Amino acid sequence: MMRLLHLHDRLFAMIEAHLAPLLPVLARLVFAATLMFYYWNSALTKLGDGLFGIFRPSVSAYVQILPRMAEAVSYDTSQIALPWHLLVLGATWGELLFPLLILLGLFTRLAALGMIGFVIAQSWVDVVGHGVAADDLGRWFDRVPDSLILDQRAFWVFLLLTLVLRGGGVLSLDTLLRRGQSSAA
Repeated sequence: MMRLLHLHDRLFAMIEAHLAPLLPVLARLVFAATLMFYYWNSALTKLGDGLFGIFRPSVSAYVQILPRMAEAVSYDTSQIALPWHLLVLGATWGELLFPLLILLGLFTRLAALGMIGFVIAQSWVDVVGHGVAADDLGRWFDRVPDSLILDQRAFWVFLLLTLVLRGGGVLSLDTLLRRGQSSAA
């Protein structure tokens, strides 16, 4: 039995040594394939009109991010205080920039950490602001693996946590910049 365990350990140590450097690259690829366009499309609904719409979020941005506050002012966002405007603006920019940084592998760890914060905030707004029902919220350790909040977003956070801990990987701008910096030194 010990020989079998030893063989098992050697085999998987060899596989890990060769494939582990690709784990962050694969995590970025999975993020791009599954979540990047989800967030970009969501961000696009938050941009205001015209060339400077990136600096003037739409009413939809306030409805999505601050639903109760937007409703309280009858969707007249001019009545919302400046700090809340900055929050909506920052969230909109984050929804555009963090996925782009992850795709490029630039400041990957910080971008993934920002996305984790975004997913947590998004989930909180969904539950508290939009009133996501218990069935959509879900439960862990049940037989239903597809609840909107607890199940799906746990996988999202786990994927992003891989990038926080491992960085962008061998095929990333982070690595390219690091190599350029060490060549210059």
